[in-house]
Amino acid sequence: MPIINQSTYPGPPRYLFNGHLQTIIPSVFRKIEGVTYERERFLLSDGDFVDIDWLDTRSKKLVVLTHGLEGDSGRHYIKGTAKLFSQNGWDVLAWNCRSCSGEMNKAFRLYNHGEIGDISELINHALRTKHYEKIVLVGYSMGGNISLKYVGAKGKELPDVVRGAAAFSAPTNLKTSAELLDLPKNRFYRDRFMKKLTKKIAAKSELYPGKLDMSRLKNVKVWKDFDDFFSAPVNGYRDADDFYEQASAVNFIKEVRIPVLICNAQNDPILNADCAPKALAEKHPFIFVETPKTGGHVGFLVKNDEFAWSERRALDFLS
Repeated sequence: MPIINQSTYPGPPRYLFNGHLQTIIPSVFRKIEGVTYERERFLLSDGDFVDIDWLDTRSKKLVVLTHGLEGDSGRHYIKGTAKLFSQNGWDVLAWNCRSCSGEMNKAFRLYNHGEIGDISELINHALRTKHYEKIVLVGYSMGGNISLKYVGAKGKELPDVVRGAAAFSAPTNLKTSAELLDLPKNRFYRDRFMKKLTKKIAAKSELYPGKLDMSRLKNVKVWKDFDDFFSAPVNGYRDADDFYEQASAVNFIKEVRIPVLICNAQNDPILNADCAPKALAEKHPFIFVETPKTGGHVGFLVKNDEFAWSERRALDFLS
């Protein structure tokens, strides 16, 4: 019964007294110094590309880091994890999802919570070129869902060297997460994501005229509308419901055969308990669920520590 009832997270600094502050302050103000990536442009099998950022320590161990919605490898939580793992003898592969490295991708598609083909190709590329003996995955928010879906959907076909995964603030149930974004208290997050994604959808529409009906933007009243009109068609799903069903990691993780940690704060403003599948973990030997009382969404700061607790927790769990 791998439910971790007593989380080791000691709580945030006193001034971060609610979930919103614990989410927003790190996102805006936290900076990680001393991380200098080596960038590689990797060509995918469909002719598109993603940009990979490496920290190469000549290790036989690799951590693959996946960012959140509209994030990139430069986000504080990715750089913090990269720095900590690198200092502890790991190579780091921090990849940028399609369109997230500062240049629009080529294909008529973007990235999404359910896309695992790209991460699968990257891991195979790492194995071909650097011959790792152990690979682990760490993902945050959307990246956590991608990491969990990858190891779950692959199941017994997962490469033997992939040994574990840790996901923090992961929206493993996309339907309920989309509904939470529409609550008035979460308008800040909704508007921020919507503004960025709308710009990308508009750019994609200019590259592929007639493929998307941009006039439907005026009909977007809730997040599900946006997914129905834009996210689903640009990513090959039938509609928003199909997207939520096919992309939600909770529908795949029962097949995992390696240890995975799912860690969501109880005061996360944009996730609810459905995203931390305790009922499944109670009867599954490889799924560990940890739900600290505080931490916000991809927050988990600790007083007088360069690294977030989530970053240290990932290293501890995966080592």
